[in-house]
Amino acid sequence: MRVAVGADHAGFPLKRHLAEWLAAHGHDVADHGTDGPDPVDYPPICAAVGRAVAEGRAERGVVLGGSGQGEQIAANKVRGVRAALCADLYTARLSRSHNDANVLAMGARVVATALAEEILALWLSTPFEGGRHQRRVEQISRIEEGGR
Repeated sequence: MRVAVGADHAGFPLKRHLAEWLAAHGHDVADHGTDGPDPVDYPPICAAVGRAVAEGRAERGVVLGGSGQGEQIAANKVRGVRAALCADLYTARLSRSHNDANVLAMGARVVATALAEEILALWLSTPFEGGRHQRRVEQISRIEEGGR
């Protein structure tokens, strides 16, 4: 699977680790930055990850910051992105199975590295259930398009 990744300076160490983890598990990684610990603004990075997913250049995306909150918000501003902030396995599983989330947001100051690996692995492997959830995802898309 092609996975776009991006982080600000707070998320950089975890992004570097998870990018290596993804590659070691057979995934193709598209790194959208940042490339070091110097302070950067996260919105352009998260938007780039979101655009890669929305435009089909990546199947999924991962955005990382200190808390993951701002990163999730920024990624969700890209039409077609359904970014979910996950700090545990339960929300990771439901974000995929019920919400068809295509971008995962995590906080590097919230989630330890080992748990981040578990969350990412579960999130990547959990299929969307469709059914009643499909109707709800379609409603979200209509709202995004300016409808009701």
